[in-house]
Amino acid sequence: MLNIDFARAVRIDSSTVPWQASPMPGVWRKPLAREDAESGHATSIVRYDAGARFGHHRHPRGEEIFVLEGIFSDDGGDFGPGSYIRNSPGTGHAPFSEGGCVLFVKLHQFAPGDSSSVRIDTASTPWLPGQGRLQVMPLHSYEAEQVALVKWPAGERFVLHRHWGGEEILVLSGEFIDEHGRYPAGSWLRSPHLSAHCPYTEVETVIWVKTGHLPVVPMGTE
Repeated sequence: MLNIDFARAVRIDSSTVPWQASPMPGVWRKPLAREDAESGHATSIVRYDAGARFGHHRHPRGEEIFVLEGIFSDDGGDFGPGSYIRNSPGTGHAPFSEGGCVLFVKLHQFAPGDSSSVRIDTASTPWLPGQGRLQVMPLHSYEAEQVALVKWPAGERFVLHRHWGGEEILVLSGEFIDEHGRYPAGSWLRSPHLSAHCPYTEVETVIWVKTGHLPVVPMGTE
């Protein structure tokens, strides 16, 4: 497994990453970031084929899920596209999908002391005004960590800014752009502590974004 260098920026178009079989039949993964097996720290795109089931298991350091396609189900119910789920450390479930689904999943990355369980249907949650013409939908916060959806209207530009504790983005729709490149839907970006950029959009774009959660380490080169 790959060791994570949090001082280095990562930009991955997940559409170019091949699916890999998981230990459970019918469940596939696109690894984006993964540490050693002992820590269990992983960020992945996960696909359940129709009827696929995962055995009951626990997450010692929590699990964070955003449903991208289809309906994801577990002991707590059925979750459609746009569902944001946080299963707190130590909780367990037996997930499955009757019709198939695609998920963005982060394992074992809760901050010490963060014990929140969250269930948000972003499809029915109102947007709030953000900076400039941006719209924001807060999903979770704990100490410095902030998680939200952000909707960028076409032609919006943001000022140059730095990220204390880093920034992580999954492009859900449209195309996110900055001076480092162009990122279509499905792109996953991780920028280290104190990294800076000046992002903008040419078409309406929605991103999932998390800030303030990465180690405060000296920034490396790309």
